[in-house]
Amino acid sequence: MKNVISFIAYYLLYAVWFAFSLLPFCVQYVISDFLYLITYYVVKYRRRVIRQNIKSSFPEKSDIELRSIEKGFYHWFCDYLVETIKLMTMSKRQLMKHLVFTGTEIIDHYVAQGRSCGVYLGHYGQWEWITSLPYWISDKGLCTQIYHPLENKRFDSLFKKVREKQGARCIAMAETLRRVVAYQQQKQPIVMGYISDQVPFWNNIHHWFDFLNHDTPVLTGTEKVMKATNQVVFYCDVSRTKRGYYRCDMQLITDKPKEKADFELTDIYFDKLQNTIRRDPHLYLWSHNRWKRTREEFNLRYDKATGRVNLGNIEDIKSQRQQ
Repeated sequence: MKNVISFIAYYLLYAVWFAFSLLPFCVQYVISDFLYLITYYVVKYRRRVIRQNIKSSFPEKSDIELRSIEKGFYHWFCDYLVETIKLMTMSKRQLMKHLVFTGTEIIDHYVAQGRSCGVYLGHYGQWEWITSLPYWISDKGLCTQIYHPLENKRFDSLFKKVREKQGARCIAMAETLRRVVAYQQQKQPIVMGYISDQVPFWNNIHHWFDFLNHDTPVLTGTEKVMKATNQVVFYCDVSRTKRGYYRCDMQLITDKPKEKADFELTDIYFDKLQNTIRRDPHLYLWSHNRWKRTREEFNLRYDKATGRVNLGNIEDIKSQRQQ
């Protein structure tokens, strides 16, 4: 019975998604404007988290400026939703018009030498459309992207189908290093996108960075993969030129990642990302609770004697420490 329900839900979602994606942008943005009114004034979607994140990230800004960023975020977020749906049926011509890449000739230069490239990204702008990168680079380079597989295999297949439509291949996060090494052994240069501003789990915290006025635990796995496979490192600086139109500037960080000190690439990435965010803050995904893990709590969980992190209930850990 569960499989039947899943089957029906899959094709129902596919049909609705497909039909909605056929609507012209002008109609979709009218829907987005209506959705903004609902999410901001009625549902108040994650209002407390969003407001606190913005306020603590920009303590120098006035209440009027903070509220402007907040409303701008909700407007952009609703645009992001309809634009992501639109991706299902967007043509190559449409995507290349609405998302322009610059600096890709540098990627082609290294791909021609047989070098793989890693591109740092953030949850900023319209990252789903960045799957159109294959339209902008040489066929010698295979574009890949890391993603989190969904538990439901049917829905996972649907989302993969949409994301791979432009020629990029999805790689499950748990398989990242194995797949990258496999391509390396096949002498297949890849261009891999890494969205690296997620919150690491307690036992994956190895480094902290002062990100947007917060002492922030940051992911370091991307740097490890880039160094282990000697990828040429880029940062994708995203900007929105006008509604529905974006620009991605590929900025070279280094072609010698192994010569960088531990966590140096990670620090460069987060410094560049926060500069991008400060330039136009409402385009960042403020709805995620990125600063829920603090150094104070990490120090309570971390056992210096064993080098392990206690993943248990924090109140129980505090009680044990007091004994």
